[in-house]
Amino acid sequence: MNIAVYPGSFNPLHIGHLAIMKYLTEEMDFDRVYLIVSPQNPFKGKELLQSGQERYEAAVRAVSRHPELKVTADDIELSMPAPQYTIRTLDALSAREPENSFTLVIGADNLDAIRRWRDSERILTEYGVVVYPRKGFDIEAISLRLHEENGKGAYKIRTIDAPVVEISSSEIRQAIAEGRNMEEYLM
Repeated sequence: MNIAVYPGSFNPLHIGHLAIMKYLTEEMDFDRVYLIVSPQNPFKGKELLQSGQERYEAAVRAVSRHPELKVTADDIELSMPAPQYTIRTLDALSAREPENSFTLVIGADNLDAIRRWRDSERILTEYGVVVYPRKGFDIEAISLRLHEENGKGAYKIRTIDAPVVEISSSEIRQAIAEGRNMEEYLM
């Protein structure tokens, strides 16, 4: 099977995440999306309000509310030793399921910063990435720059034209803390 690996904090999952997952399975060639709940992003502070296990359980509940989705919430990173580098997760998934192929799903902001990631060249050549738009980031320009920097061969970078939803998990958390009802934005 062709699996899209969509990692993140998902604190909380929202309609922007839902739009990306639907696009991956309905408009692209992915058989399934693995929603990988990350215990801690090595590039972010420890501001998360919920533990990795709590966010994983919330992801399972959110996915179950959308039975039409070909999505599985996966807790593989919760049992891996820290730090949870993306390349380690992809390698662990490949070892666990050698019959499947895996492609990483990231936003344009992460593509712009991917050279800071551990073994980014392996990610881009062995697994490849599917990149969704983020406001303020030119995916084509970033891809071109990465290809020009790479003298060893082509990177596997695909762009998706998923809808951009102007809401973030941090904005939702802030609004909830202020007492506003954000149900319409939650997955």
